[in-house]
Amino acid sequence: MPDYLDDLRLAHVLADAADAATMARFKALDLKVETKPDMTPVSEADKAAEELIRGHLQRARPRDAVLGEEYGVEGTGPRRWVIDPIDGTKNYVRGVPVWATLISLTEAGEGGYQPVVGLVSAPALGRRWWAAKGHGAFSGRSLTSASRLHVSRVSRISDASFAYSSLSGWEDRGLLNGFLDLTRDVWRTRAYGDFWPYMMVAEGSVDLCAEPELSLWDMAANAIIVTEAGGAFTGLDGRPGPHSGNAAASNGLLHDELLGYLEQRY
Repeated sequence: MPDYLDDLRLAHVLADAADAATMARFKALDLKVETKPDMTPVSEADKAAEELIRGHLQRARPRDAVLGEEYGVEGTGPRRWVIDPIDGTKNYVRGVPVWATLISLTEAGEGGYQPVVGLVSAPALGRRWWAAKGHGAFSGRSLTSASRLHVSRVSRISDASFAYSSLSGWEDRGLLNGFLDLTRDVWRTRAYGDFWPYMMVAEGSVDLCAEPELSLWDMAANAIIVTEAGGAFTGLDGRPGPHSGNAAASNGLLHDELLGYLEQRY
C-alpha cells in the first residue's frame, strides 16, 4: 500500500504558499470581494491561493488532476487533489480569524474518489492539522513538530459536545426538529463553523458535528483527518466519506445516535 508521505509533505509546501498569500491580504482595506452565482462571496485571495496551489501541483504532480472550488476540475486520472483555497470566506472578508485552506489528495476507488491525504491550515489561528491514510492524524506547526490526534471517548449523548455551523439549511431539508432535539439532549452546543468543528472532533475537544449542505472541497480533507484520528465521517445518510453533499462527524461511539437524530422528522 502506498504510504502517501511524499504527498503529505507536498501538501505542507502547498499550504505554506497559500498561508503566505492569504495572510498578506487578510484584513486588507482594499480587498476585492465578488458575489458568485450561488450568492456566496469570493475574494481575490480565494482566487490567488487556488491559482498558486494549482501552479505548484502542475510542476510537482503534472499527471494528477485538480478539483478546486474556484476553478473546477482540470485533468483526469486516478489521483485528484481537492482544494478549498479559503474555507470560511465570509469570516475572512469580515476579519474573523476562523478560516482555513483545505487540501486533500483523493484516489479513485470503490464509491468514487476517496481521500488519502488531508491538510487543514488556519494561519490566522496559528493552527494546522493533517493526516495520511494509515499514518494517523496530527496537529502542529510542521511535520517534525506535531502531536497525534485522538477523538474523545465520550459514550453518552447527554455528556456530548455538539458543534455546527448555523441553523440555516436544516429546516429546508425537513431536519430541523431532529436537529433541535439533538441540541436539547446533548451537554453543550456551539456554532464554531466551517472546518473547525471537524478538527475539534479529531482532537477530542468536541464529540459531534454535522452540516446539512456541503461540497466535496468542504469535506475531503476533514474526512481523512477525522477518520485517521479514530472517528467516523459520513453523510447524513450514513454513507462513509465525503460524497453525500452533507456531513456528520463524531468520535465513532455516538455516530449511530447522531444519525438517528438527523433523519427526516416532520
